[in-house]
Amino acid sequence: MYLRRNRRKINGESYEYWTLVESVRTSQGPRQRLVAAVGKLPGMNEEIRVGWEHIGEILDGRAHQQDFLRAEPDPPQWAHVDASRLRVERLRSFGDVFLGLALWGRLKLDRFFDEVMEAGREEIAWSRIACILSLARFCAPSSELQIADFWYGKTALDDLVGVAAEKVNDDRLYRGLDELLPHKDGLFRHFQKVYGELFGTTFDLLLYDITSTYFEGQGKLNPQARHGYSRDGRPDCIQVCIALVVTPEGLPLAYEVFDGNRADVTTVEEIVECMRDKYGQERRTWVMDRGMVSEENLEMLRHTGASYLVGTPKSMLKRFERELLNEDFTHIEPGVEVKLCAAPDGSAETYVLCRSPQRSQKERAMRERQVTRLEKELARLQARCAATKNPLRDTFKVERRIGALLARYSRAAHLYEVNVEQTQDPPGKQRLALRVIRHEERRDWAELADGCYLLRTNLQGYSAEDLWRIYIGLTQIEDSFRISKHDLGLRPIFHQKQDRTQAHILVCFLALVMWRTLQHWMSASGLGQAPRKLLEEMAEIRSLDILLPTAAGPELRLRVVSRPENHLAILLQRLGLYLPNKPKSIQNVVEKIIPHPPIFRGNPYS
Repeated sequence: MYLRRNRRKINGESYEYWTLVESVRTSQGPRQRLVAAVGKLPGMNEEIRVGWEHIGEILDGRAHQQDFLRAEPDPPQWAHVDASRLRVERLRSFGDVFLGLALWGRLKLDRFFDEVMEAGREEIAWSRIACILSLARFCAPSSELQIADFWYGKTALDDLVGVAAEKVNDDRLYRGLDELLPHKDGLFRHFQKVYGELFGTTFDLLLYDITSTYFEGQGKLNPQARHGYSRDGRPDCIQVCIALVVTPEGLPLAYEVFDGNRADVTTVEEIVECMRDKYGQERRTWVMDRGMVSEENLEMLRHTGASYLVGTPKSMLKRFERELLNEDFTHIEPGVEVKLCAAPDGSAETYVLCRSPQRSQKERAMRERQVTRLEKELARLQARCAATKNPLRDTFKVERRIGALLARYSRAAHLYEVNVEQTQDPPGKQRLALRVIRHEERRDWAELADGCYLLRTNLQGYSAEDLWRIYIGLTQIEDSFRISKHDLGLRPIFHQKQDRTQAHILVCFLALVMWRTLQHWMSASGLGQAPRKLLEEMAEIRSLDILLPTAAGPELRLRVVSRPENHLAILLQRLGLYLPNKPKSIQNVVEKIIPHPPIFRGNPYS
């Protein structure tokens, strides 16, 4: 007995179906008899074919004989099932954590933590807790209490990492943070090695920038938590500053945490020494924005043999007014024009003058809007001083209002000079008057400098276009900050102790590394660079238990993974990810799930 493929052509269209056929002896000789028309089998993969052939062998009264010349799937197991009492239990999120574990293995973090986190008296290995903390931050950022009370039990991680849900509590997760923090420097060296193996990354060019993240609470136990310049628009909250070093591909390499009131320019020497201590004395090129630039920092970089490409303060553009007036810029891409300029002091440095016509129009429109509003407010204040009823007579009060207006309209403030004068109008009555002086030469310079910025470097032999493209890589750090804060939940920080805060930032850093790795993985597979969208799609894949009541009494529990939709199956194929889709059968009368070995030692779904 065997399966036969049948093809028919009707009205120019081909149709295909399958039939179960047996061979019988007749007086005319061997003949084939149709047992059943199976129809079109979906996919007709190897497992379905073997299953139907095994049915034929059972009907034929023969035992299944395995072909030892090739690998075959295990034959199906048969039981009489009462379909009316079939039910589904234990629906769990599977796809997103499965993807996270794939990234964890691709970055070889499982091997790293197994090696550095030596086994002790703990019931659950700290390497597993580190994995759980990082996967939770990557898939669904939340607090340790939320992970223990809600998130972990709703995922298939208990099967995949071999840690039962009742073993995951907030105390164990907090202790996991404490155990994770001492391995921070080792992680940086590990990532340097892995990046070279996975992406062929070199580390002769590094991008550096700094951001801040604020706290909820007073943070009295954290001496680094201070009030300072907030990039989050929360000057009312204490904060810490996070300095991040990335490769030109956007891969996070290292970070440091500084006091919340630390000025950006004071962190450069410390971070350069930190990278030299961790990765050796190599000739590197540092790319930084203008907030890091000072003559002392540049001299320090030159003294250590490093190269630099940095932004400059807007005020330095005044030294290149003649170059701005010349229209000999090179158009390198829509909206960007550049040209090389020699250093005004005759040094070996090179300057790159960059201009964007679109940005020029935007800056001009923003300034003109503020000019209009500032003049309107000043005219209103002048009318209040000249009013016949209840005029403003307090000079200090008027000057304070002028200061508030100039601070509010900062883009237009430098174009005006406003003075408060005493007048006798009408005679015998003292009044205040505003004298507003508009500096047209400042306005002309502002219009000339709109959309322009200046780069400074000691690199030699590079074109203006090459230098601009290297500098624009700083957008990779800005994107990393945006991902960390919005997608990975870096802010706000609720931990009050310094070590716990440091550990929280380290877990966010690990999740950022996984995020960036997934971006490169997707890009290499032709799937764009939107990890959050892929994670949302993967979250639709669930694991579930199918309970099959049998005629013999016991119930069969089949733990399976849901079949992805066609578009998601294509994504998984492009990524080279294969879901475990072979059900695991467990006879379980009391309906208690038997623990399975973790994914590191075997897969309960296969």
